[in-house]
Amino acid sequence: MSERLYFRQLLAGRDFAVGDEIATSMRNFIYAFGDRESGDAVLVDPAYRPDELVEMVAGDGMNLRGVIATHFHPDHVGGTLMGQQHVAGVAELREIVEVPIHVQTEEVEWISARTGLGEDAFTAHHHRDVLSIGDLEVTLLHTPGHTPGSQCILVEGRLMSGDTLFIDGCGRTDFPGGDALEMYRSLSERLTEIDDDTILYPGHLYSPEPSLSMGMVRERNFVLAPRSREQWLASFGT
Repeated sequence: MSERLYFRQLLAGRDFAVGDEIATSMRNFIYAFGDRESGDAVLVDPAYRPDELVEMVAGDGMNLRGVIATHFHPDHVGGTLMGQQHVAGVAELREIVEVPIHVQTEEVEWISARTGLGEDAFTAHHHRDVLSIGDLEVTLLHTPGHTPGSQCILVEGRLMSGDTLFIDGCGRTDFPGGDALEMYRSLSERLTEIDDDTILYPGHLYSPEPSLSMGMVRERNFVLAPRSREQWLASFGT
């Protein structure tokens, strides 16, 4: 992995948003990464206390150039959580610094409705689009299933998977926009190109380890065991 890669894995409720009971209970990971030489950086899924995250990036000597949203759920991008409490996210972040929000095309409508931001706030991408952060090349992988426009982010041997794939398990498919068959396709087809040495960085701390190689994940994660669509749907379909 390149020494020029700036990379931070931040746990909500511990590394920022300290004292926020919802942030602590949801156990979200937020990521900051970029090119140390150019100073350009992005935030991935900056929910709960976006002001603290912006300050953190600036304190590291980096310039925030954008946000990448893995999917539209409020614990990742802000909005009303479970019909009750409002969570700060990308809308509040753009009040501090007006940067583009990079999403898959299929997610624009959903995230706009969730956050209240106009569609002009988003830069829409397709599967395998490459985003340049300084001189780093970031590949955006469309991995629907948890939501229509869920995406994973591949950079310098690290895969930030949002709620598509956890170290143990995967994102639910019974929420609005979820699709069990698309999740199977994402796990069994779209992510097969990721080599075993790539390190998986999930969207939540649901396992003892905060990250793990894809080879180890493939050995132990039960959602990767089915070898056919029929096996998958029998075990996990809704």
